[in-house]
Amino acid sequence: MATNNMHNLVTLIKRLEAATLRLEDMASSTIPLSGSQTVIEPAPSAPPSTAVSPPTPAAPPAPPVPESVERFDEFMSQTIQKYVKTSNLIGGLVAEQAASVLKGFVETRKFIYAASQSKKLDMTSVDFQEAIKPISDAIQAVQEIKDKNRGSPFFNHLSMVADGIMLLAWITVQAKPDKLIDESLSSAEYMGNRVMQANKNTDPQHTEWVKTFYQIFKDLSDYTKEFFNNGIVWDPNGKPYKEVVQNLGSGSASPAPPAPPAPAGGAPPPPPPPPGPPPVLKINEQKAEPAPAGGFSSVMSELSKGEAVTKGLKKVDKSQMTHKNPSLRAGSTVPDGPVTRNKSPAPPGTRPPKPESMRAKKPAKKALEGNKWIIENYTAADGNVEIEGSISQSVLISRCNGVVIVIKGKANAVNIDNSDKVSLIVDTLVSTVDVVRSKNFQLQVNETIPTVLLDQVEQATIWLSKESIATRVFQSKTDNVNIMIVDENDDSKELPLPSQICSYYDAEKKELISEIVSHCG
Repeated sequence: MATNNMHNLVTLIKRLEAATLRLEDMASSTIPLSGSQTVIEPAPSAPPSTAVSPPTPAAPPAPPVPESVERFDEFMSQTIQKYVKTSNLIGGLVAEQAASVLKGFVETRKFIYAASQSKKLDMTSVDFQEAIKPISDAIQAVQEIKDKNRGSPFFNHLSMVADGIMLLAWITVQAKPDKLIDESLSSAEYMGNRVMQANKNTDPQHTEWVKTFYQIFKDLSDYTKEFFNNGIVWDPNGKPYKEVVQNLGSGSASPAPPAPPAPAGGAPPPPPPPPGPPPVLKINEQKAEPAPAGGFSSVMSELSKGEAVTKGLKKVDKSQMTHKNPSLRAGSTVPDGPVTRNKSPAPPGTRPPKPESMRAKKPAKKALEGNKWIIENYTAADGNVEIEGSISQSVLISRCNGVVIVIKGKANAVNIDNSDKVSLIVDTLVSTVDVVRSKNFQLQVNETIPTVLLDQVEQATIWLSKESIATRVFQSKTDNVNIMIVDENDDSKELPLPSQICSYYDAEKKELISEIVSHCG
C-alpha cells in the first residue's frame, strides 16, 4: 500500500514538470515583452553604415615663387639683416633709421612679387604712384630722421644713410638700374668716410657699420644686373595690380609657410591658464614735510612787511662810521691792492684741452680711398708730400703742421681743415681750394684754378700765375690775407685783401651800403 502511494506521487511530480515546460514554451513564443518591439538583426557580412560629409573643394594651388623673389629674400636675410643688427648695437637714432630702411626693402619685396603676377603699369599713371607709395614713405621717413636731429652726435651717420637711401628708387628705372645704385653709393660715401675717419682709432664698431651699409649697394647692384637689367619684370597675361595686391594681402595667392608637425602621442596639452591681474602696487602716501624755517619763503615773507622789516636793525653812530673817521680807516684790515678772485669752476662734464706738448702725435697718413686722397697728421719731420692727381680725384688735408704738399697734374678739388703752416703747390684744379680754420697758409698756383675759399684763416698768401689771374677769392672771418701776382713787367706785386667793411643805411637810395675801409696818410 505504501509502495503504490510513493509511485503515484512520483508520477504526479513528473506530469507537473512536463506541464510547466509546455507553458513556458508557449509564453516565450506567443507573448511579446512589455515596452519592446521586434528587432531584426543585420546580417553579419553587412558592416554598420556611418554618415560621411561631402568633401570640401581644395583651394587653388599658390603660384610658385619666382627665382628673383627667392634671391631677394636671401639678400634681405643676409645683407640687410647684418646692417640692421649692427645698427641695433649702436642703438638710438641709428637703430630707428635702420628700421625705416628695413621697411623700405620689405615694401620693395612686396612690389617685386606682385609685379611678377600683374600686368605692366604705366609709370606716369596714378596706379603706379600708389603702388610705390609705401616705398616713397620709407624713403621720406629715413630723410626726416636726419633733418629733425641735426644736433645729434650721430648726425654724420644719419646723413650717410639719408644720402644713400635713394637706391630704393631703382624700381622706377627701366634700363640698367644698377647705375642709380652706384650713384647713390657715391653720395653716401662722403659722409660714410667721415664716420670711418672719426672712429677708426676709437670705436671700430662704427667702421664695421659703415661697411655693412656699403655692402647693401654692392649686393643690390649685382642682383639687379642678374634679374632686372631692363627694369621690373611684369606678367603680360597677369591680373590687374590692385587685384594681385588684395590677394596677397588675404593670403590666398601668397605661399603660406608649412604648419608645424603635430607632436607624437595624441593631442597637445591645453594651453596654460591666463595669468591673473598684475599685483596692485600700494604706495603709502606721505604728506609733504613742511619747509624749514629760514628758507626762501621766510625771506619773501620778511620783505613783504615793507618798512617794518628794518625795525630790528641797530643804528650806527657817526663815531663808528669809517668814511667819517680816518683813524678807523687806518686800522682797517681791508687790503690796499686789488682783490683777486678764484676762477669760476668749469661746467660739469667739460674738460680743459690738453697742451700741444702733452698731446700724443698720431701717425702720418697718405692714402687713396675711393676717389679721394687723405693726407693727415703730417709735420715738418715727416718730409714733404707729393701726389699725382687726376680729374676725378679730390684731396682732403687735415691736422697737418709745417709741411709742403705738391699736387701734380689736374685734380678736382682740395679741402684743408685745421692745419697750420701748410704750403700748397698745385698745377690745375677743376673746382676750388677750400681752407677752413688754418693759420699761416700759403698757396702757389702754377697754371689755373677757378676759386679759392677762405674761412677762419689767419695770415695767408696766395701766388697766382699769369694764367690764373682771374681766380676769384672768397673770404670770411679772415685776417692778413695777401695776393701775389705777376704784372706785365714780370715783377711780383702784392695786393692785400680788405679786412674791414663799413656799412650804413642810405636814406635816399633806401638800401644798406657796404664800403671797404681804406687807411690813407
